[in-house]
Amino acid sequence: MRKLGSLAAVAAALLAAGPVLATGLKIEVAGEANGVILVDLLEEVAPKHVAQITALAAEGQYDGVAFHRVIEGFMAQTGDVAMGKMEGGNMAMAGTGGSDRADLPAEFSDIAYERGVVGMARSADPNSANSQFFIMFTEYPSLNGQYTVVGRVSEGLDVLDQIKRGTGRNGAVLGAPDYMKRVTVTE
Repeated sequence: MRKLGSLAAVAAALLAAGPVLATGLKIEVAGEANGVILVDLLEEVAPKHVAQITALAAEGQYDGVAFHRVIEGFMAQTGDVAMGKMEGGNMAMAGTGGSDRADLPAEFSDIAYERGVVGMARSADPNSANSQFFIMFTEYPSLNGQYTVVGRVSEGLDVLDQIKRGTGRNGAVLGAPDYMKRVTVTE
């Protein structure tokens, strides 16, 4: 009986500690830009969002997904795992899809949107983030407290700066966009 009690105590302690989450993403970029962007994830700031994007990355769902919306002086957006695949996707619809997972409730913070910050894309509904995310080229204070921050680029800002820019107000990339060749979870 004592042994069962000890096992139950250990199990309870492990459950109380919560899931062990990843600490980052390694994004291998291909196209006009070639190289690696490393992202430090902020599990303590947005645990549900970080859990979702790391699960998608671990499943390989981000592999081959285009940077479909890239606006000079603003940000590069990617992560549409339904419509944004370079092979088998629909580039005309890239940016309108997500994953088969549920949308997430907002996890807003006081972290400022500045160069290298990674945020979750969403519709007008603050609780609609799913799989898409964006990486900031520069600071953009109007986003502060309006979109969930999930991480910061720790290496590869030079690669981010090389990503093919889109045109027009919405930043749609014409022709062949740059894409995330492979995304892996790092410890």
